[in-house]
Amino acid sequence: MAISIKLEVFEGPLDLLFHLIEKAKIDIYDIPIAEITEQYIDYLNMMKEMDIDLASEFLVMAATLLIIKSKMLLPKTPMEEENYEDPREELVIKLLEYKKFKEVSELLKDKYLRNENLLFKDSDLADALIDSYELPDEISVELLIEKFQNILIKKEKSENREHKRVYKDSITVEEKIAVLLDILTQKRWTSFDGLLQGCDNRLEVIISFLALLELIKGKKIRAKQEKRFGSILLKKV
Repeated sequence: MAISIKLEVFEGPLDLLFHLIEKAKIDIYDIPIAEITEQYIDYLNMMKEMDIDLASEFLVMAATLLIIKSKMLLPKTPMEEENYEDPREELVIKLLEYKKFKEVSELLKDKYLRNENLLFKDSDLADALIDSYELPDEISVELLIEKFQNILIKKEKSENREHKRVYKDSITVEEKIAVLLDILTQKRWTSFDGLLQGCDNRLEVIISFLALLELIKGKKIRAKQEKRFGSILLKKV
């Protein structure tokens, strides 16, 4: 009798690494690099044995982990001990940023699934997204996520208003991604608020924002702000 092994599908090396850290209940600020490197490489070997094509970034991460492991094993001089910088620091920062992205993505997906046909009255989330956060010239995914997360928290606390159910065919995140890419293909730069002006309700704004996150995460679009308090501009890469 053949044994069937099912491997989880991971979006990228950080997704796999984060999964291994969570599964082992490891403190993200104090990663046992030798242990996690061994687990990571074991998983890649399992993928190879099952003839699963490995994207180059998975191998780059494996090399990065081995370099960090080597640095931590090398003996240090007293001078090096005094000016020691943890070689895991950059990796920890990336994992924390990924954790934030993952949490907000799950939150948005959860809201989308729970409120698929629930349309709120008096929701002006698009304006709130633009006006409630001061953004720097170059906008990162992390800042967009933090901004939206803060808005959602405030909305949850203040949302004590009448709402009604309207049943209709809702656009999916995948469909919204296609719509946004089509719009951005036709224009050099498009304002963030301009893209959301056509949203009829809070649900559609959430779907649109999640679609934008997916596009930025996939490096299909980039965002910038040319001046303080100016519009957030988006462009197809």
